[in-house]
Amino acid sequence: MVEDSMADEVAKAVAALDEAGVAYETNPMGTVIETEEIGELLDAVQAAHEAVDGDRVSTFLKIDDKRATDQRAFEKVDAVEAELGHAATSERDRDAE
Repeated sequence: MVEDSMADEVAKAVAALDEAGVAYETNPMGTVIETEEIGELLDAVQAAHEAVDGDRVSTFLKIDDKRATDQRAFEKVDAVEAELGHAATSERDRDAE
């Protein structure tokens, strides 16, 4: 944990997910990881956690195990966007850059 940008350390964690071969999407507030089996998820999370340098590393894990369907995370976003009739992002925020 540092006060400055964590981009370099987050990149190390994301690289570990690449190496683990899991599906993921990084966003400003975290990373969504998708796997078929819980063991694969835990291995990937451990690899990402260990990839970060520092004397204190915090990893928060929330598991959503929906067993009735095989819906992917991006499909959930697609469903929201279909209801909205547009992308689920504000272009105002991007224009400010």
